[in-house]
Amino acid sequence: MGKLKIQKVSGAVLGLLLAATLGVAGLFFLGGETPEEERLVADLTLEEPLYTDALMVWAYILFGLALAVTLGGVLWKFAARCAVSPRSALRSLLGVALVAGVLALSWCLGSDRPLDMPGYDGQENTAFWLKVADMFLYAIYTMLGLATALILGFGIARRFK
Repeated sequence: MGKLKIQKVSGAVLGLLLAATLGVAGLFFLGGETPEEERLVADLTLEEPLYTDALMVWAYILFGLALAVTLGGVLWKFAARCAVSPRSALRSLLGVALVAGVLALSWCLGSDRPLDMPGYDGQENTAFWLKVADMFLYAIYTMLGLATALILGFGIARRFK
């Protein structure tokens, strides 16, 4: 009975997040354009959706929620396993250590050379933020590649069982 209740709650939360996402996406795509005097683009002939900021803020909120739920789940699992078997609990942190290693390696591979962006006068074109952007891009590419390889590998292994 407890599992059914959790499924209902998680389904309701998923539905609310999906509805909010569709609402923000609708505003972004159907909400019109920013007036020319308020545009941030260098070329004023380019379109700039009016609700770009709302879409970006919503993406940050979703990212923060995903990060909080993921870290909360890892800590919960670690605490539960630690009570039963400390050695098993340490093994459950292997995934977190792997992600931290990928992030550290991708940080080292990132470029710190400032970009030439005509019309941009913001403060984020610095070595730190450029390395952060590269770190996340390289980490995404690595994780996507690993996920694809694992899906293919397990699919092929299942055929030979």
